[in-house]
Amino acid sequence: AASELGNGVRRLSELNLALAFLLLAFVIIAGPTVFLLQAFSENVGDYLSNLVSLSFRTFAYTPPNASDWFGNWTIQYWAWSPFVGMFIARISRGRTVRQFVIGVLIAPTLFNLLWMTAFGNTAIWLDTHAAMGKLAQTATNVDALLFRFFDFFPGSTALSWMAIVLIAVFFITSADSGAFVIDTIASRGAAHSPVWQRLFWAAVLGATAAILMLAGGLKALQAMTLVAALPVAIIMVLLCYGLWRGM
Repeated sequence: AASELGNGVRRLSELNLALAFLLLAFVIIAGPTVFLLQAFSENVGDYLSNLVSLSFRTFAYTPPNASDWFGNWTIQYWAWSPFVGMFIARISRGRTVRQFVIGVLIAPTLFNLLWMTAFGNTAIWLDTHAAMGKLAQTATNVDALLFRFFDFFPGSTALSWMAIVLIAVFFITSADSGAFVIDTIASRGAAHSPVWQRLFWAAVLGATAAILMLAGGLKALQAMTLVAALPVAIIMVLLCYGLWRGM
């Protein structure tokens, strides 16, 4: 946070990306490679064919308890969009619209499809061919599932440590991004702001998250995130209209 975008955040992001590629490549090569290539093709096809229906799905015709996933994942990730959008817009300054669409929308979507295929379909394959249902039994404990998954690969301890570092760096870069966006808003879009101001917002973010976690756990943190992000939805709609007019 103190070293600005070109140094600290950038280097951490590059480290994160390198670790993610290494972990992804290892799972694909050490796992059922041919099956994963076949699954990737089908997963992309399923995603594209269901994109419209999934985009408008609100679980209106299912029991309330069956729609928990919708609130915990779909809406929860939507709440990230205000600060993520502003951060990406800031680091994309000077790029063309074509470069933005390819680099920010298409490439990450394809990487996400490949990541979910590599880990998700490998887990399914292992559960039916090696684990004999043991991975499915661990599915209720999400925190332990990844490490149980690595137990079926050589060098599971090293893989687990790599995953911990990857997750930690991801959280740090996300927190830095959030602090940077808040600092940008507070300084009215100034290109440079005082170091103490960036550190102040980073500390406020960390302290707020810690207090909410201690007070009510993850549920309280998620609820507060949604409440804080909801008013921004109105601004986002207006921004979409402004972008449309500008284009």
